[in-house]
Amino acid sequence: MTHPSLYHYADKADVLAACERYWNPHKTRFWQQAGVPLVIGEREDYILRDMDGHALIDVHLNGGTYNLGHRNPELVATLVDALQRLDIGNHHFPAPGRAALAERLLETAPGMSRVAYGTSGSEAIDLAIKSARFATGRRIVVSIVKAYHGHTGLAVAAGDARFSRMFLSDRPDEFIQVPLNDIESMARVLRSHDVAAVIMETIPATYGFPMPVPGYLPEVKRLCEETGALYIADEVQTGLMRTGRLWAIEKHGFSPDILVTSKGLGGGIYPIGALLMTARVGAWLERDGFAHMSTFAGSELGCAVALKVLEITRRDSTRENIARNIRAFEQGLAEIRQRHGDWLKGIRQDGLIIGLEFADAEGAKPVMRELYQRGVWAIFSTLDPSVLQFKPGLLLGAGQVADILARTEDAIAASKPAGAGCAR
Repeated sequence: MTHPSLYHYADKADVLAACERYWNPHKTRFWQQAGVPLVIGEREDYILRDMDGHALIDVHLNGGTYNLGHRNPELVATLVDALQRLDIGNHHFPAPGRAALAERLLETAPGMSRVAYGTSGSEAIDLAIKSARFATGRRIVVSIVKAYHGHTGLAVAAGDARFSRMFLSDRPDEFIQVPLNDIESMARVLRSHDVAAVIMETIPATYGFPMPVPGYLPEVKRLCEETGALYIADEVQTGLMRTGRLWAIEKHGFSPDILVTSKGLGGGIYPIGALLMTARVGAWLERDGFAHMSTFAGSELGCAVALKVLEITRRDSTRENIARNIRAFEQGLAEIRQRHGDWLKGIRQDGLIIGLEFADAEGAKPVMRELYQRGVWAIFSTLDPSVLQFKPGLLLGAGQVADILARTEDAIAASKPAGAGCAR
C-alpha cells in the first residue's frame, strides 16, 4: 500500500504505467523484464512490501543506505523531534548541528581536521576532487577500471565510461583509469603525470566487490606520497561498520587525505554526505568558505539524523551484533558453496560486504530473480553481472540471518543451468 491521501493511483499497474509515461520508461520496463516488477509500498526494519503485498528481506539496502533498517524507529523519532524546532537551515551560517556532526566525524578519523558537507555521495566526491585540485594545483585524477563514484560532473568522470560517455562527460585527458591490484600500472601513471589525487572505493561496489590484495592500498598511498598526489578514500558504500570497522580503510593501516561518506549516514531518512579532510586539503575553507556552496548540504535536519546514525552504529551492542552476523554469513555461505560450488564460483567477503560470484558472465541475474520470488531482494553488480551484491543489514537478528541463508541456497539451487550438479 501507499499513502492514499498523497497519490491518486488505483493500484500497482497504474503506478507502473504512470512511471513509464512520466518518469523513467527504460528503467521501469527493465525491472519488469528482469522479473522484478517491484513497486515498494510499506517498509519497516529490513522488510520491503511490494504494492501487491509481496514481502522481501532487503539485502541490497541501496548500497548501505538502510544499514540500520528501513524507517529505523530511533531515526524516525530523531527526525520528528528535530522538525518541531528546525528545518534545513541556511547553508551560509553556522549551526549547532553542523558543528556537532563535524566534531563527531573528526573524532572517528585521526589526522583529519575539517569537514565539508554535500547532499549525496556524488556531490561529496565532486567536492573531494575540487579540494584535491586546490591543495595540489594539479588537475589529473586516477581511479580504477570499472570504478563507480556517482553521477554528478566530476564523480561520473572518475567512473566507468558506461555512465560518462552518454552525457559527453568522459575526460580521458584529466581522468585516467588503471586496473585494480595492478600496482605497476598505478606507479607508472603516478610517476609520469602530475596527478592531483587517486580516488579509490576501499572495496569497489558496483564492480562486484573485488577485494584489494594485501598490501595494495598501502602501496598506492605510498606512491601518492612519493609523487605528491593525494589519496581519496570513497567510503560511501564501505563505511559505517559494514566491514566490522567504522571505516573500511582502517583495516589497511593508513589514513587517507580525504575520506568521503554518505548513503548510510542519512539512515535512509534524510540525505546527507560529508568529506573529512586533512588541514592541507581543507585550507580552502580558510581562504574562501564561499568557494563551494550547496543549498541543502549539511542541512540541520540531516545533521540531526546523521548524529543519531553514528551513535547507533558505534554502540557496543551494534558492534557485537555485526561480529556475530559476519561469522554467521561466513560459515553459512561457505557451506552453501561446498554444496553448489559448480555454480557459486566464489565468495568475496569483508565483513557484511559480500559479493557472490557465479560461473556465468551474467549469472547473478537469474539468482536475483529466484531470490525475488523467494522473498529476498539483492541486486546484480552493474559493472560485473556475474556477481550478486549481497549486503545484509547491521542489526539483523540470528533468525533473520538463518532465514536469508536458507532462501539464498534455495535460489542458487533453482537458478543453476541445466546439467549442473552439486560440488563434490
